[in-house]
Amino acid sequence: MPKYARILFILLSAVLVFSGCTRKQAPTQLGGGGVTGSDAGNDFGRDIVPDSIASDWGDIPSGLEPRNPGAGFGDDGTYTDSSGNTWKMVEGMFPSVYFGFDSSAISASERGNLQQAADYLEANPSHQILIEGHCDWYGTAEYNLALGDRRAESASNYLGTLGITPLRVEKLSKGSLESTSGISKTQSSQDRRADLIILQ
Repeated sequence: MPKYARILFILLSAVLVFSGCTRKQAPTQLGGGGVTGSDAGNDFGRDIVPDSIASDWGDIPSGLEPRNPGAGFGDDGTYTDSSGNTWKMVEGMFPSVYFGFDSSAISASERGNLQQAADYLEANPSHQILIEGHCDWYGTAEYNLALGDRRAESASNYLGTLGITPLRVEKLSKGSLESTSGISKTQSSQDRRADLIILQ
């Protein structure tokens, strides 16, 4: 092979190899909603489900099962936990635990409410507790569900430091489902809470 033909062959080979290495594969689409894997969530989950695909959630495959099948509220004031046990709910025995705006940290002023609940559970070992995380109306519904979950988890973790095993704690996020919309952040402070409900 002539010298020039060999050089030309090497250059063409190099161009083909490098062009193959730099080609990027198109992102895989999720759920037909036009959102790629890299766009599906961002910075601490503020927009866990972008509004552009929220309407596509109705097309979830029928083979999927709920996380806690059978868990939920009864019309007679009962709650069925994730294990299928049915409990009588007793609300209002303890004050709610309140949180700062966009926060799941338990302040020193709210720890006494959890101490009361822990003392009750220690004295009544057959009872359990349901912690409902709530949010105000600010932010997306999806973000508020995640924040409500973090608030319930934070309260549960604090009960753990007081000696209450996680097996006696049920957690539920209601997000902003029961919040009052259109009011100021100061006025909506009562919506930023975790309710402590005894299960008997």
